Amino acid sequence: MFGIFRSQKQRQKAWQKKTIAYAKAVNTYVQTGLTKGWENAGQKPKDNGREKLVPNLLNAIRCANETKEFTKLRLEWPLACTPLVDSLEERGQIIPKLTVLQDGSIIARIGAHYEKGYVVKIQDNSVSKLDDIDFFGVCPNNIFFAYPEKEGVKITQGWQGTLTAFCPYPHGNEGTPSKYDAEPFCTDTQPTQIIPFPDGQRVLFICREGIFVLTPDHAIRLLPTLSSIVESFEYLLAENPELPLKPDLSMEHGNISPDGKFISVGYQYGSHLVYDDEYKLVADIGPHSEYPHFSLFSRDGKTLLLNSCHFYNGVTLGINTDELTGIKTEPYNEDSRIRTLETGSRVYAAVHTENEFIIGNAFGHIKAFDPNGKATWQHFLGYNICDLVISKDEKRSFALLVQASSRL
Repeated sequence: MFGIFRSQKQRQKAWQKKTIAYAKAVNTYVQTGLTKGWENAGQKPKDNGREKLVPNLLNAIRCANETKEFTKLRLEWPLACTPLVDSLEERGQIIPKLTVLQDGSIIARIGAHYEKGYVVKIQDNSVSKLDDIDFFGVCPNNIFFAYPEKEGVKITQGWQGTLTAFCPYPHGNEGTPSKYDAEPFCTDTQPTQIIPFPDGQRVLFICREGIFVLTPDHAIRLLPTLSSIVESFEYLLAENPELPLKPDLSMEHGNISPDGKFISVGYQYGSHLVYDDEYKLVADIGPHSEYPHFSLFSRDGKTLLLNSCHFYNGVTLGINTDELTGIKTEPYNEDSRIRTLETGSRVYAAVHTENEFIIGNAFGHIKAFDPNGKATWQHFLGYNICDLVISKDEKRSFALLVQASSRL
């Protein structure tokens, strides 16, 4: 028994030593690249054999879950993602959305948006499954919450609080010329995002079939635009007449300003589009990388962050919201009102604090910069960042990896 214990202790020490050394190597590599140019940074650091120690790490995690000795776990087994990648890809679960409630508890969606997933509540060291909710969204001010149901989206003030509105799903022919026999909207469609408006009476509903504003009385389609629908349907009728006439978006995304005055939307084939609160298109901004991928308004509503990507790289732009109306630019074209905030990231998640934007990218880096693009700090986690949230007092922050797991 003593020999087994000593072997486990030796492996723990080896993990600790290798993880700290790898973190230092990555930090040196990044610092050199940022200050002296990536051509002078040398080869990207390689992991140094920690994969063999993963079974011991997992045993330590299971023990910590039973004993609740998490501080000791963090000290003895420093956090690392890279050596867990194979295990995560084999048995991991995507956690695409989370939020922090006022009482400090965490709500998280388990399972990708295109899967039949579920929602859990994490409070202290306990995790409970919420059987009546399988997806959720939250407004920019963290006041109103939305939950998709069989016939539409329910909005409440506070988490599972007082009902403020119920918004039926689209019919599917919104924004479609009557000459086309458009396929009805599929009520089983899983949303990519649902974001209640700050008034608690409407919701931005984003899915592969389109991006809509849903109200208790009707649905307004924002994407695809009329011209895009006509072009797509005419192509299908000419080339594949047997296929149903239904929009199909990729990289669909959107966000709402904290005051509800602007709606930013986009998808893979198009521009960064911004609508006003009467659903009039007010800005059409060409991406500075290949495909529009993500957007976020600052907490004070003064800045709009726009990211476009190409493979795992990308460019993030910033624009003052008081200069949005009337802007129209072509892809890659410079404009004095538009500034580059960051280059090199395909952004999956972002938050805004009082002083800076914090983004999570596809390479596993969390980066922070001010509204003018001045870098302030960054941290390497090692895998795709799926979601980022920060508590209201900005004292607690949470990052989710795309392949976070509850089944290891």
